[in-house]
Amino acid sequence: MPKVFGFAGFSGVGKTTLIEQLLPILIGEGVRVSVIKHAHHDFDIDRPGKDSYRHREAGAYEVLITANKRWVLMHELRNEEEPTLDEQLEKLSPCDLVIVEGFKRADIPKIEIWREANGKPMLYPQDPNIIAVACDNEIECRGLPVLPLNDPASIAKFILKWFVND
Repeated sequence: MPKVFGFAGFSGVGKTTLIEQLLPILIGEGVRVSVIKHAHHDFDIDRPGKDSYRHREAGAYEVLITANKRWVLMHELRNEEEPTLDEQLEKLSPCDLVIVEGFKRADIPKIEIWREANGKPMLYPQDPNIIAVACDNEIECRGLPVLPLNDPASIAKFILKWFVND
């Protein structure tokens, strides 16, 4: 099972941007990384009119699209419960590290991304799984490491240290 590490925070704080910056750093260190992103209930990667969309609309349970550069498997829940994070992790190909974006309440080690300008409360006081906070200003977080949000190399170093020591 790969190591699993999460990023939590309210919408608009920069989770996706930070992960996008971290990926080449971690991969450059030889870590094979996959990402699970929790999306809103109405997201769809498909488009009306495409063959795959038409297949799904006609009732297909799963549609696998494959090409010489990538493949994607779309699974329609069709009134089933949303799979848990653990169930989703089982679907991934082997890797060293899975970065999880979203899943604020998951029982995994997480860095909270927080920006004062966002106007939202911090998550770490209620979440014992938050092991550090990344933000864009100086704050005190009751003994948790505070990482500079605009310095992805520092955050990658923190993750790599956790990755080796965990």
